[in-house]
Amino acid sequence: MTYRVCFVCTGNICRSPMAEYVFRARVAEAGLADRVEIDSAGTGGWHEGESADPRTVAVLHDHGYDCDHVARRFQPSWFARRDLVIALDAGHLRALRRLAPTQEDARKVRLLRAYAHRSPGALAPDPDLGDDLDVPDPYYGGLDGFEECLEMVEEASAGLVAAVREHLEGRAA
Repeated sequence: MTYRVCFVCTGNICRSPMAEYVFRARVAEAGLADRVEIDSAGTGGWHEGESADPRTVAVLHDHGYDCDHVARRFQPSWFARRDLVIALDAGHLRALRRLAPTQEDARKVRLLRAYAHRSPGALAPDPDLGDDLDVPDPYYGGLDGFEECLEMVEEASAGLVAAVREHLEGRAA
């Protein structure tokens, strides 16, 4: 059975494609690529049909990730075909939960940084994160904001892979 994950930010040109491609690489490294389907979308349609922000692409490429991305808007009907919908900040979390057709669908929505871990194998969020689990929007800043975004995405991806693996193993049992 395929496990489906969708990353969501505002316009689907910065944070969510970055998360999609980093997570795709981590899933492949974990040997789960044939069992996990990954995509991304935005809460709004401002950039539908556009490529990822050039700064996103540059930072991903500089760190060894692929990025062949076209922006799109998240549709409520997609909940039925997603196991997990990952929001990049609290505003996205609220918007997605409002879009969810059912309570079950609303429970599929999680914040990416809730999966950040202090050490590999730990399943609790890093206590140093506190209540701020947002990945800041780098769009209006410089390249350093995109680097910071990548760092946060990479930190959380290991925990997300562990959670997905755990869920897949539970399905197999």
